[in-house]
Amino acid sequence: MVKIKGDKEKRKKIEKSAEGIINNENNETDSYTAKDIYVLEGLEPVRRRPGMYIGSTGFDGLHHLIWEVVDNSIDEAMAGYTKKITIEILNETKVAVEDDGRGIPVDLHPKTKKSALETVLCTLHAGGKFGGKSYKVAGGLHGVGVSVVNALSRFLRAEVSRNGFLYAQEYSQGKAKTPVKKIGKSSNSGTKIIFEPDPEIFKEIKFETKRIIEHLRQQAFLVPGVTLKIIDRREETPFPSYVFHFESGVVAFVQYLTRDYSRLNQKIFFISKEKEEILVEAALLYIDDTESTELSFANNIFTPEGGMHLTGFRSALTRVLNDYAKENKMLKEEDAGFSGEDTREGLVAVVSVKLKEPQFEGQTKAKLGNPEVRTITEKIISEGFKEFLEANKEEAKRIIEKCLLSARARQAAKKAKENILRKGALEGLALPGKLADCISRRAEDSELFIVEGDSAGGSAKSGRDRNTQAILPLRGKILNVEKARFDKMMASEEIRALIVALGAAISEDFNIDKLRYHKIILMTDADVDGSHIRTLLLTLFFRYFRPIIDNGYLYIAQPPLFRIQKGKVFYHCYTEAEKEEIIAKLKGETKEEKTSKIRKLKVVAEGKGESVLAVDDISKETENEIQESIKGISIQRYKGLGEMNPDQLWETTMDPKNRILKRVLVEDAEEADRLFDILMGEEVLPRKKFIQAYAQKVKNLDV
Repeated sequence: MVKIKGDKEKRKKIEKSAEGIINNENNETDSYTAKDIYVLEGLEPVRRRPGMYIGSTGFDGLHHLIWEVVDNSIDEAMAGYTKKITIEILNETKVAVEDDGRGIPVDLHPKTKKSALETVLCTLHAGGKFGGKSYKVAGGLHGVGVSVVNALSRFLRAEVSRNGFLYAQEYSQGKAKTPVKKIGKSSNSGTKIIFEPDPEIFKEIKFETKRIIEHLRQQAFLVPGVTLKIIDRREETPFPSYVFHFESGVVAFVQYLTRDYSRLNQKIFFISKEKEEILVEAALLYIDDTESTELSFANNIFTPEGGMHLTGFRSALTRVLNDYAKENKMLKEEDAGFSGEDTREGLVAVVSVKLKEPQFEGQTKAKLGNPEVRTITEKIISEGFKEFLEANKEEAKRIIEKCLLSARARQAAKKAKENILRKGALEGLALPGKLADCISRRAEDSELFIVEGDSAGGSAKSGRDRNTQAILPLRGKILNVEKARFDKMMASEEIRALIVALGAAISEDFNIDKLRYHKIILMTDADVDGSHIRTLLLTLFFRYFRPIIDNGYLYIAQPPLFRIQKGKVFYHCYTEAEKEEIIAKLKGETKEEKTSKIRKLKVVAEGKGESVLAVDDISKETENEIQESIKGISIQRYKGLGEMNPDQLWETTMDPKNRILKRVLVEDAEEADRLFDILMGEEVLPRKKFIQAYAQKVKNLDV
């Protein structure tokens, strides 16, 4: 009750009025009746919560629409009814997927009293994958795929060739806009879905050809004998097209994955066997490398987080190799046997299972959860791989020798790693002497600059903000970890210093919660040597500190290239274009002359936000000619960070208000992994081919 001071009668009226207001508010707030229960009809739940069905409304979710439609055609192919699937990017916002399968039925559905086509397109959990008769196995097990695409499309048209006729129906945002119409005769059968994603759901609609090609190539490997064709009609004629057709399935997949590597064994292990209505297919090969690639699929759906099928495969692999080594007396007394990590070093494998009732975690199907799949996969792989080793003694010997080398290196590395971490712990996390640490102990406020050389390190230490900026100078070029085993890497003084400075261990022991800095900045010279050192560091972080990249904590500093001075005024330029802008300004060009030559350069700078610089597109002159033509102007080209005094280094490269930082991100981890192997690995030929292929595209090559 609200109490009011003052006149008695007036007070009673006000209090009564206040009581009524409070009671009304309480009634409205506390009311919870049938009218408050919302029933979302049709495909409205999908439009309300699209992320539940396609993962996100960004580029991944946008392309997931294509995958969902293609999955329906793939299901027809796995059932043996489709031999060709065509995907056309019709324009910037519209895609068509067509197959030569049976065609979605168009007759009246007994329950919905609508055509089966409209029922499938407009109803969640409606499809031919629940009764177990139309499809033995299917990727789109939830029956929500094509209906979700319909719900999230501004326009969708379904065309069905069936029973000698061509039928069509159009939809918008999950609702039918026309009845099913018979629009002509057809001597073929199949389904064509044309859809345009809804801009109300997707902020940016841009289909990426490369992403589509990679996904559909993968699908073609998993459905042997089926042809997948991609046509991009956004380009000028003739339209580029890509055709994938593989007869040997997962064997061809492994051959493709190992195309740039030196093979340890030439024969690819392959097995395809069905047990208790679960088909298990697997192919594997070992390469001369320390990394492993294991791709797993369930009903042709890629499971990036693995699941029971991958667990069963790994268990079988480890057990069979250990048993074979023991039975053939290939292990010495001091050898403790192989861990799973040892048997997977250099492994390239594809594991694919097909089953009636897959249990995925979430609609995006990242992990397979059927417990029975683990047991069956493990049994089938164990029997098949044991036979393979017995029949191929030389192949088996090379594989076991690689596992032994991996096991011994792992033990040596473990001891070296424990020594480093134990030493740090016993000394109270004693930091390396070369590290100039910051005062702050809050990781989110702290920055670590990894600097090339003692000279640049000295300038950085003197010019930094001691409260939040730490400096770790490295001497020369660090070890190329792509070519070195883990034990050798752990013997490197520079790498050990970095591990202790970061404070979060390394490799599988890495703990992101213990990381001492949330900005780790690579600050190297803007020359060839600086680029090489930066590449070596990026390789190290990608291979052994990957969570730092995944969490967005790794950056590259951008030091200036030039210092231009006239009188007491000076400018720092980070690009050739900025240098030209300043020179044009100092030459005193008129506004009309300047405007006639202007072009736009967009620069995203950390601490500056987005700024648009007007840059003069003047003809390039040599620095000597410029200096001769403009009296009083001096141009200095910075060759290294060590040439800058502390104030210059702070102002241009370290001050959060002025500096430019580039954040390191990994868009395609699998492709990044492959490129690191090509460019930084032992094999020369793949690197040579890469350079020959891309040399002409390099601009401003600094030789």
